[in-house]
Amino acid sequence: MKRYLLLLLPFIAFACGKQEIKEPLEYKGPLREVENMEMFYTENDRVKVKMLADLVYEFQNGDREFPKGIYLEFFDEFGKLESTLTANNAYYFKDQDQWRGREKVEVKNIAKNEQLNTEELFWKPADQRIFTEKFVTIRQQGDVIYGQGLTAKQDLSDYVITDPEGELEVNE
Repeated sequence: MKRYLLLLLPFIAFACGKQEIKEPLEYKGPLREVENMEMFYTENDRVKVKMLADLVYEFQNGDREFPKGIYLEFFDEFGKLESTLTANNAYYFKDQDQWRGREKVEVKNIAKNEQLNTEELFWKPADQRIFTEKFVTIRQQGDVIYGQGLTAKQDLSDYVITDPEGELEVNE
C-alpha cells in the first residue's frame, strides 16, 4: 500500500500546485446590432439627411459599421431632394465625424442629372464635403468624365477632379 501511495504522491502534488490565472479577454465586437434601420438627421426642424441600412453594428467607441450597405438622401433647406448616395459597405468613424463608403459607391445629383461612381468615397458631414483618391467616373448629360481623385460638395453641385480624363462637348 505504501508503494502505491508513493507513486501517487507526485500526481497529487502536481494537481495541488498553483493554477495560472488568465486575464479575461476584452470583447471588441459590436455592442448593438440593428436591422432595417431608417434614420433622419434634422437641422432647425427640417430633415437634412435620410438614411436606410439593412444592418448596422455599433461599437463601444461610437463607430458604426454597415456591412450590407447604406442609402442616403440629402435634402435642401426647403425639403427638396438634392442628391442620393449608395454604397455596398460603409463605416462611420465617430472620433473624426467621417464616413467611408466602399464597393460600388454612387452619388446622384437630382437637379443636374449627374452621377458619380467610385469604389471608395469619404464624407465629412460637418463640412458637407465628399472626397476620394480612387478612380472616379462622372456622367453628365451627354458627357462622361474620368479621373483619379475628387473633392466635391456632398450634393455634387461643385467638384474638382484631381487628375481628369475624358471628352467634353463645348458649345461655341
